[in-house]
Amino acid sequence: MNRDQLSSMNKPELLDRARAIDLRGRSKMTKADLIEALVEIENVEDAPSEDDAGPMIPIPGVSQEDRVEARARRTDLYERLADLVDQDQRCRWRSIEGHGCGLPIVRGREACALHSGRDRYDTAVPITGHLGFDTWPTLLRHLHLATYDIDAIGLDPVVHEMAWHIMNGIYYDYFRVEVDGIENIPMDGPAMIVANHGGAALPYDAAMLALSVLNEAPKPRRVRVSATEIFNMLPWVSHMYRKVGAVYATREDARHLLERGALLGVFPEGESGFMKPVWQAYHVQRFGRGGFVQLAEQTGTPIVPVAILGAEEVHPAVAVSKRLAQLVRFIFPQQRVEEIAVFLNPVPLPVRWRIRFLPPVMPENPGVEPDPLRMLERSEDIRRSVQTSLDTLLAGRGTAFS
Repeated sequence: MNRDQLSSMNKPELLDRARAIDLRGRSKMTKADLIEALVEIENVEDAPSEDDAGPMIPIPGVSQEDRVEARARRTDLYERLADLVDQDQRCRWRSIEGHGCGLPIVRGREACALHSGRDRYDTAVPITGHLGFDTWPTLLRHLHLATYDIDAIGLDPVVHEMAWHIMNGIYYDYFRVEVDGIENIPMDGPAMIVANHGGAALPYDAAMLALSVLNEAPKPRRVRVSATEIFNMLPWVSHMYRKVGAVYATREDARHLLERGALLGVFPEGESGFMKPVWQAYHVQRFGRGGFVQLAEQTGTPIVPVAILGAEEVHPAVAVSKRLAQLVRFIFPQQRVEEIAVFLNPVPLPVRWRIRFLPPVMPENPGVEPDPLRMLERSEDIRRSVQTSLDTLLAGRGTAFS
């Protein structure tokens, strides 16, 4: 907002705007001082993010050319995200204590990304208009004051956006994720995203899958990835896992999200896929008993198969241990893990990732309970399509790092 537009506002409106960006000393400022301070700060906000300028820290195994390309891709993302908000208009929401919002509104709405209705749990519009550490004071203020609601599953839009910004460093600069077929992700309504699983140590594939839709799709939709017991049992981990949008791998949580039009990410291979040894990498295991197909039919949801290349080489497992699994089950009796992967590298390898979204598989008889045999057949058809795509991606690449 320029100086003339700020001058047309009265002092209480200027104070609300200053409070939204946590401007220090605002209560003692005259109207003229407030205008000068806001003009200076908002000009800084319109400048490129800290991620778009300054020297690049070298990453072993990642070339300077890759880093330059990553910066260009990130700049393109930020330009697209900036178009989703209107910096010239501010949200007029006010709490019962009198705290004003003052955040920029979402284009086509009358409120900001935190107060624009239930759609905020599906579409990830940057709260201040861009991603960056410079936005965190404003985000933390709203987090501290609890000026917004989280969804029934636990998604916190502020925590999700902060994690989005941090993980983009891994997405663009470290793993250099390449995506194709993003047009197969529907921009409205529910969809079940079904992918092969890997990682051995941490669910990198879940994070990169969610980021690929946020960063590459025309509309940054949130992917609510389902996770097994261990990520929902550790006190601090489970709390944060819910806040960034993940869900417990139960039929109730999955149905709740699909019935509300969300994107649900699932990994039907489960533990057998996550803990594969390196000699079985990219050999897609059986997709369970086809429960995801049953749920898709019951809710009338399309299934988007996804092939993810890279996850199974980040921490290549040199062995699998049943004794370690027994120890895990002793500490966490509800955990169903049968084997634990043993990997040697504590730091993830800078593998170049490729994610391919395949054409959606539409439900055959929406709302009708599928025949058990047909359910298994469709599950196997989807597994084969993912395997075929992985084989194609493997044949077309050089090394894991190129």
